[in-house]
Amino acid sequence: MSRAIPRTYWVAGTAVLLALLFAAAATVAAANGGSAARPASGAAPRTPGLHSPDAGFARDMAVHHQQAVEMSFVVRDRTQDEAVRTLAYDIANTQANQRGMLLGWLDLWGLPKVVAGEPPMSWMGGSAGHGGHAGHGPAGPGSLMPGMATKEELEQLGAASGRDAEVLFLQLMTDHHKGGVAMAEGCAQQCGTPVERELAQGMVDAQRSELTLMADMLRQRGATPRG
Repeated sequence: MSRAIPRTYWVAGTAVLLALLFAAAATVAAANGGSAARPASGAAPRTPGLHSPDAGFARDMAVHHQQAVEMSFVVRDRTQDEAVRTLAYDIANTQANQRGMLLGWLDLWGLPKVVAGEPPMSWMGGSAGHGGHAGHGPAGPGSLMPGMATKEELEQLGAASGRDAEVLFLQLMTDHHKGGVAMAEGCAQQCGTPVERELAQGMVDAQRSELTLMADMLRQRGATPRG
């Protein structure tokens, strides 16, 4: 049965729209070597190194975003609930666009999208570990990065339907967003490319808004976030 879309959905939707608009502007700025990425001296902007926070964040967040897109498409086919399907569409659309930006920057910098032997989130240094599977510390068993779902959890989502699929999706995506927020905060603090730092902060703001929304949606279904 379809539920009315709560008011908080529109707040989150506005944040998503702003994030998409910023993503488009940031891509143009980075591609053109715009003033946002150019030092005050007028010298050409420094290209990030292979193991820099800029490159590491781009690689890791592209992988992180890809799973969010995948989960969103899965739940879209497992429920007829309008609010969940709309949220899933927005997450898929936003994160697919941001993933394209991140991979495009790696191409622009002449850097590989995968580095053999590089541990996920190693660019964050000590800031990656603060305990807890829900995005603030080491990844749980079978999970590539904090907040990411395991293969078994993805299979459970694909096998569920109706309310069960809605609840599991909202719980998995809550964990996923918490992991994404922690990683984006790391880039906002450590990345050297201004447009990338700004994109990371936009991710933090939008995903925190969606975390509030998903907590409300879980409550409406008699459930709570995990952990």
